[in-house]
Amino acid sequence: MRTGHTAALLGIGALLVGAGARAAPHAPGPCDPRADSLHPAPSRDLYCIELFPSDPDGGAHGTAALEWVPGPFTASVAADGAQQFNLRFALAGLPPLPPGRRAGYVAWAAPPTLMPLQRLGAVREGSTLTGPVGFDRFMVLVSAEPDTLSQTRTGPIVLRGESASNRLRPPDLFQFALGATAPPMPEGHAHHAMRDSLGWSGVPMPPGLTMLAAEMALRPGTPAWLPSAPPGTPDVRPMQLVSLQDGDTLDLTAEVVVRTIGGRSYPMFGFNGQHPGPLLRVGRGSEVTVRFTNRLPLPSTVHWHGLRLDAPFDGVPHLTQEPVEPGATFLYRLRFPDGGIYWYHPHVRDDIQQDLGLYGNILVQPASAAWPKAREAFLLLDDLLLGEEGLVPYGRDTATHAAMGRMGNLLLVNGEPRWRLTARQGERIRLFLTNAAGARTWNLSFSDTTRMELAGGDIGGYAEPVPVDHIVLAPAERQVVDVAFPRPGRYLLINRVRALDHVNGRFFSQVDTLGVVQVYPETRLISTHPIRWRDSALARELAAFVARAPEAEARTLELGVSFAGLPFVAERLMRLDSIYFMPVEWAGTMPGMNWATTAAQARWRLRDLATGRDNHDIHWRFRRGSLLRLTLVGARDVLHAMQHPIHLHGQRFLVLAVGGIPNHHLVWKDTVLVPAGGTVELLVDLANPGPWMLHCHIAEHLGAGMMTTIFVEEE
Repeated sequence: MRTGHTAALLGIGALLVGAGARAAPHAPGPCDPRADSLHPAPSRDLYCIELFPSDPDGGAHGTAALEWVPGPFTASVAADGAQQFNLRFALAGLPPLPPGRRAGYVAWAAPPTLMPLQRLGAVREGSTLTGPVGFDRFMVLVSAEPDTLSQTRTGPIVLRGESASNRLRPPDLFQFALGATAPPMPEGHAHHAMRDSLGWSGVPMPPGLTMLAAEMALRPGTPAWLPSAPPGTPDVRPMQLVSLQDGDTLDLTAEVVVRTIGGRSYPMFGFNGQHPGPLLRVGRGSEVTVRFTNRLPLPSTVHWHGLRLDAPFDGVPHLTQEPVEPGATFLYRLRFPDGGIYWYHPHVRDDIQQDLGLYGNILVQPASAAWPKAREAFLLLDDLLLGEEGLVPYGRDTATHAAMGRMGNLLLVNGEPRWRLTARQGERIRLFLTNAAGARTWNLSFSDTTRMELAGGDIGGYAEPVPVDHIVLAPAERQVVDVAFPRPGRYLLINRVRALDHVNGRFFSQVDTLGVVQVYPETRLISTHPIRWRDSALARELAAFVARAPEAEARTLELGVSFAGLPFVAERLMRLDSIYFMPVEWAGTMPGMNWATTAAQARWRLRDLATGRDNHDIHWRFRRGSLLRLTLVGARDVLHAMQHPIHLHGQRFLVLAVGGIPNHHLVWKDTVLVPAGGTVELLVDLANPGPWMLHCHIAEHLGAGMMTTIFVEEE
C-alpha cells in the first residue's frame, strides 16, 4: 500500500512527465530538427552524433543524441570524474537482418582504439534509449547481430559515428607557428621574467602540462594589485559559531588579516577576523539586524546568498544600495522565511574580496523536520592561486582570468589545506557543503565505499533522501549530505575530475585529497541499513507547485560571450580551444591565456532570445506571485563556451528539465549549473517583490558584465 508521501512523489513524477509532454515543442533534444532560436536544444555539434552507413549505397541513417543521465546534478559525471551520457538512437532505413531467432540490431561504443568495446544494448528502427557511455572520446557502432543477447559483436556494422571530442588532435603545426622553439618552461613553475611595468611576472602552470612559448609572454593589460598588511594586523582566527535569536543585532566587520599557509604568511581578508566568517545559526521565521563595518581598503557590501529577504538589504551595489566605503557602516535587516544552508559574501569586486576569504555560512533551522538526527559539520570549499612569490596578484582596475575564471592551485576546506574529522563507526554525519570558490566546480567523493545520501540543497531539503556516490558542487551551490562510515579506518575526501590538455588533445585525471575522516570502532551493535525518512508536507508542496507550470510565462536566456582587443596568440588559442568544449571545465588548463584576458576584453552576456537584448538592457518585469518558466541555454558558437552557475537573488526555483529530460529530484534552489552548450529549464517562484539580480556566479564572468535585473512588482 502506498503511503501518502510516496503517492505525492509519484504525483510529482507524473506532473513532470505531463509538463514535459505539453512542452515538447519547447524542449527538443540535440538531434531534434524542431529546435530553433525560440525553442532551443542542446548544441547539435556537441551532443548529436550523425550516424553514417557502412554501405554507401544503403539507405540506413540515423543519429545518436548524448543525453543527460537523470540525477540530482545538472552535470552528468561519474564518481571518478568521467563524463557520462545516455544515448538516444533515432534510426531509419535499416537493412534486412541476418537469419536467427533473436536477430536484431545492437549498439556499441568504443574509444578511438576500438578496444574495449562497450555493449550499449539492442536498438531498432525509430527511437531507442540506451545506458550511459563513460568514454571521454568514443565511436558509436550499430551492427546487425544474429543474437541480440550476445555480449560480443559478430555481425556486420551497419552505421557508425563519432563523438565531438574525437576531433581533438595535437596541433603540432599550430604550436610550431606560435614559436614553440623557445626554451621550455619547467613543469609546475611560473614563467619568471622580470616584473613588467604593470607589476606582473607570470602565472603558475599545472604540473604535467606545457604552455606554448607565445602564451608564456602574455600579460594582463591592467596593473597588478595585492593587499598589504600594516604593522599590528591580526592573525586570522578559525570560524566561530554565533547563535542569533529573533531581534538580535550582530556586528560584522570586514578587515585585513594575516593568514599563514604552509609556513608562509599572506595578507588576506576576513569577517570579524575569521576565515571563513562566523557561522550564523538562526531560527526559521526570525529577523535580525547586522551592523556591517567596512575596514577594507576597498568599497564593499554583503550579499546574503539565497535568502528571500527584503530587497533593500540584498547587498547589490548601485541596485539595492550604494557601496559601503572604507570606514563606513551599513545596517542590514535580515529575515529567514526558509530553512536551509545559506552563505554571505561581498558583491563588490567579488574576484578579489571573496577570493581573499570574505564568506561565511548561515544555517536556518529547521531545514526539514523529517531529517533524522545527525552530527553536523560545515565545509566551505575554496581554492587559492599561488605562485613562487606568493599570491598571484589581481587586476587593480578590472578582473583578470576573464575567460574561464580564476582557478586556484591550492584547495581549501574552511580556509585550510587539509580538513580533518573524527567519527564513530556507523555514526550519521551531516555535511553542509558550500562552494565558495570563484570558478571551480567540484566532484567530491570518499575513498572507500561510503553510504551517502543527499538530504538537502540550496534552499531546504529533498522530500526523501537521494542515494549518491559523489557530489557535484558548482560555484555558490550548497548540498546537504548524510554520510555514515561502515568500518573503522581513514577515509579520504577527494575531488576527482577529468581535465583537458588542449595542446596535446588529451583527457587526463586530476585527483586531489581535501581532507581525512578518522573513524573509530563502535562497540555497540549498529545497523548497516540506511534510515528511511520522508517529508510528506514538502512532497505535497513541490507537487502543487509543479502542477502550476502550465500557467507560467516562458522566457529564454542564452549564455554567451564576445571578445575584443585580445592579443593575437590568445585569440588563436581560443579558436583552437573551440574545436570541442567539455560540458564542465573542471580544471584550468590554459592558464596563461586565461590569466591575461581581462574583463575589459571579455563581454559575457545573458541574451533574451525573443528580443536580442543583453544583460541590463533586458528589462523583464513580472507581477508578484506569478511564475516564470525560464530556459537557460549555453551558447556553443562562441570563442569560448563553458558552464555557468546561474544565481537568482531573492527568489527560489525548481529544475524542471536538463537537456529536455525531466528532472525528478526536486529541491528548492537559487543557483543552477548550465553545462556548456546545454539547456536547463527552471520553474521560478516570483513571490518576493523588488529588483533582483540574475547573474553568473563565476566572479570574473560577473565582473565582465554577465548579469541582469528581474523586477518583481506588487500587483
